[in-house]
Amino acid sequence: TLHTAAGDTGDNLLGQEDVQQREVARKQLELANQEKNQQRIQQWYQHNALQGERPMVHLEMWTFAQEIIPQRLKCQGEFARWVETTLYCSFLNQELFDDDRVTPDYFPLTYDTYFHLFGLKIQIETALDSQGHQSVGHQFQHLLEDLEEDYDKLKQSVYGVDLETTEKKRQAIEEAIGDILPVRMHMNCLTSVPTQEVVHFMGMENMMYAMYDYPDLFKQMMNRIADDTLAYFHMLEEKRLILPTTSFEGVSQGSWAFNRELPGMDEWNKRPFTTHDVWGFMDSQESVGISPAMYEEFIFPCYKKISEQFGLFSYGCCEPVDPIWDNCISKLKNLRKVSISPWCNEEFMGERLQGTRVIFHRKPSPNMLGVNPVLDEEEVRKAIQKSLHAARGCKMEITQRDVYTIHNNIDKARRYVQIIREEIDKHWK
Repeated sequence: TLHTAAGDTGDNLLGQEDVQQREVARKQLELANQEKNQQRIQQWYQHNALQGERPMVHLEMWTFAQEIIPQRLKCQGEFARWVETTLYCSFLNQELFDDDRVTPDYFPLTYDTYFHLFGLKIQIETALDSQGHQSVGHQFQHLLEDLEEDYDKLKQSVYGVDLETTEKKRQAIEEAIGDILPVRMHMNCLTSVPTQEVVHFMGMENMMYAMYDYPDLFKQMMNRIADDTLAYFHMLEEKRLILPTTSFEGVSQGSWAFNRELPGMDEWNKRPFTTHDVWGFMDSQESVGISPAMYEEFIFPCYKKISEQFGLFSYGCCEPVDPIWDNCISKLKNLRKVSISPWCNEEFMGERLQGTRVIFHRKPSPNMLGVNPVLDEEEVRKAIQKSLHAARGCKMEITQRDVYTIHNNIDKARRYVQIIREEIDKHWK
């Protein structure tokens, strides 16, 4: 069986648990070949090309997957359960919620790459529930307190790839299910979140003080982050680890890369790819507490330096982008999707995005689905109507994120998606 950890290099990977994985793999292939799935794939291509007729809808499952997947797993080994979980994650949206997430006809496997900014080993303290099983919270240990005093702790960044473990996993999965689902080396969009990295090693409060106390040193650090990130990307280029992002590859924030603007596998077979050939993503939730002027001065130069290297680009998570739109984010010429979070002024952004080549990527409040055991359908309808009105004249995408429980009620989640579709049918023109 596939029973070592996903990152393990153990040799004993195959056995009786293949039977379960083969059953689940057949289910994925069946759903992948359904006509509805094939139609939605084409709709994603049209949507990302700014030619779609309606907003695409996705209910992101991973935050509440603990209520859906564990009871389905039959494999016992850690690596086997990872493979089985990956299979389920590929098709359960289609089977359970009928949103626009589409099912691939292959098993995606990513290279075991790593990037340790400034050579730091981030340490996390986790709090577990009363049974000692599920994490209910965590905090990062601060490796830097005072930027000037501790600056010499910021060493050269460390990055690379473990091709040996990657190949062992590929061979094991191929042997187990490859005759049903081919294993395909796969790369999601290139992601960089510098301010998150900073908060992880020095904390939010220390980061805020550093901008005030040592402005030049802080800018120097951010520029080093940009340079080291691009050096890591260059390593990926040299080792031919940058793969096409033109189909099922994930674009962060619950979206997908289906497009014909960027080069695909035919071109990759002819030449090495660079970052300019693929989709990238960045966000800066951690800078929400500073002014737009400070964002422009301290944060944006790093983000611009990295983001302009991508072919297509998506920006934003939970942070409101409207305060930094005019002077910063709107200037990113390769931008294709921007996050319109629950804290964002969606009317302002709708006005700015009308007639542009940037998709209004709406993230409704997760409270509507995740807080109350019983769905308030009228509340959902009003919220979606408001967003549809704000995005009129734009290309729109709706991703429901950050729902940490559906109260073990799959029907409620499916109904939530259905209500969004009903409102789109009524109000989208």
